[in-house]
Amino acid sequence: MEVKFYETVDDRLLKFAVIVSKYQGRWIFCKHRQRDTFEIPGGHREPNEDILATARREPFEETGATDYSIMPICVYSVEENGAAPIHNKTFGKLFFADVHVLGPLPEFEIEKIKLFYDMPSELTYPQIQPTLMDKVKAIVG
Repeated sequence: MEVKFYETVDDRLLKFAVIVSKYQGRWIFCKHRQRDTFEIPGGHREPNEDILATARREPFEETGATDYSIMPICVYSVEENGAAPIHNKTFGKLFFADVHVLGPLPEFEIEKIKLFYDMPSELTYPQIQPTLMDKVKAIVG
């Protein structure tokens, strides 16, 4: 897999919003109910939804965050090696959230969140998430 970054692409190509989130100096990671690994908060864009609306919706759904600021970082793509050319790239938009208040976790697909000073080793997407995290760290520190 290869992750690439862009300033912009056609908005219709954006399928995901990934929101690297920080709370009280620690990074927020989510554990999905059906997995034993951690992931950066984010999710699929709903039909006819603005990608910024996706980015604003996901921190609450994935972490219980009720007060936070969102900053767009860039567009990214994930290219699967060996896939058919027309189907080998998926585009999303990368954001940073500075979380001020964490409320109760809603009853969705996330089982729990955990706060880390560094990226956990047990990642759901180990070929993607470190690259996205590094991009955010390079911009916001």
